[in-house]
Amino acid sequence: MGAGQYNVPMALPTAIYSTRQVRDLDAYAIRELGIPGYTLMKRAGEASLRMMRTRWPMAHQLVIVCGGGNNGGDGYVLARFAQAAGLEVRVFAVCDPQQLRGDAQRAWQDFVASSGMVEAFGADADLASGDVVVDAILGTGLDGPIRPAIAAAITAVNASGRPVFALDIPSGLSSDSGLPMGIAVRADCTITFIGLKTGLYLGDGPEYCGTVFFDDLEVGAPQSQDLVPRLHRILESEIAAALPRRPRAAHKGSFGRVLVIGSGPGMPGATRLAGEAALRVGAGLVTVLAAPESAPAVAGGRPELIVHALEDPRSLEEHLARADVVAVGPGLGRTSWAREVFERVLQTRKPLIVDADALNLIAEQGLGPRDNWVLTPHPGEAARLLNVDTAAIQADRLGSLEALVARYGGIVVLKGAGTLIGGRGQVAAICERGNPGMAAPGMGDVLTGAVAGILAQVGDPWSATRVGVLVHAMAGDAEARNGERGVLASEVAEEIRAWVNLQ
Repeated sequence: MGAGQYNVPMALPTAIYSTRQVRDLDAYAIRELGIPGYTLMKRAGEASLRMMRTRWPMAHQLVIVCGGGNNGGDGYVLARFAQAAGLEVRVFAVCDPQQLRGDAQRAWQDFVASSGMVEAFGADADLASGDVVVDAILGTGLDGPIRPAIAAAITAVNASGRPVFALDIPSGLSSDSGLPMGIAVRADCTITFIGLKTGLYLGDGPEYCGTVFFDDLEVGAPQSQDLVPRLHRILESEIAAALPRRPRAAHKGSFGRVLVIGSGPGMPGATRLAGEAALRVGAGLVTVLAAPESAPAVAGGRPELIVHALEDPRSLEEHLARADVVAVGPGLGRTSWAREVFERVLQTRKPLIVDADALNLIAEQGLGPRDNWVLTPHPGEAARLLNVDTAAIQADRLGSLEALVARYGGIVVLKGAGTLIGGRGQVAAICERGNPGMAAPGMGDVLTGAVAGILAQVGDPWSATRVGVLVHAMAGDAEARNGERGVLASEVAEEIRAWVNLQ
């Protein structure tokens, strides 16, 4: 199918690549597939026009801000095609078009030859004259500090008051880290080409990119062991694959036994939330072991939980023996009781979901690595596990995930905006769902219970973790439909039931 033969957006692929890898794909298309670079540029222009007219069908006046590289070339091609389609087009050049080279130069020349007019961008550039402003300034070509003229153009785009459509990636945003390089365009939507870039999904990428659309420009990724994506998107279809419709003759013993350990003095809510989440995702039996002071409140809050007061940590063995999956850490504390409990939990070879205070004990004691645990740190806990500060974690979330997996083994869930999941021998996964309303007490406890409850049913830690993270985020999004402020973890635990029943 040719690039101009469809009018609906392409589905986003699963694989996400580094900037270098996407450039390698571009080179592969030119050298191995024999597609001229200018042909790819024209396909990008066609795809951009289709997407713009789909997103803003009433837009008639288009303002395009072009830079001095191939991203600017994409802008000039879009301008020519939009003008030919009957749209009014104004093009502002941030860089002197006479200095363009290669395909970008040809794109500019073809636009001018088709009666296109190019204005030099300056302080008086009226970007608000368009219905839509197109960012074709930098793309993925940014590799150093932003020059003042470029910064002025980015500032003007953001101040235009018009919807912004970014080509490939918003200018000024790192296409690898997703962090703005001082200043970056804030787009309403972004169309990216050839392959998805990590910067669209990591860091502040989602905040700056808006809705992401994709076109492969008819370049399929080669089947090569050398081209391993940096990330995979977690897909909704994984839920039904992991949790199919239940057999009619099933009983609660068919769906696994989860043991939740935590809730030291004064913290009964943590295991209550984790236990309920495990039940809501479908675990067969869920037992909670809590400190004697906390156990009555846990039992009173959710009668479907089996609750025991754990006065003597030495009695743990009998409970561990009956469990299929153990979740430890919610509300555990760091008392002598908590430390002895955790020490005894570590003696089991049962699958462990480790969160909260148990993570802090791992960091404090320098434990690891193990192959039977799933660690679920938020950025602060991840910083303690790696002995760095939280800012370092957030500055390179993917690198931090890889460091955690290398040091501690098992599977690691690095929570936060764009939760990441990593494991040895696995391509890391990213969850695009979730919202700021989930930055609330108890959300991590719900996630711990969800992953434990799904793992008890499916037996595959990698699949269970991916699905657990996804349904937790989807439940949070559902609860935030009436506003992100005031979303409660207990509401998310209840809502999660709807998302594990997608058949």
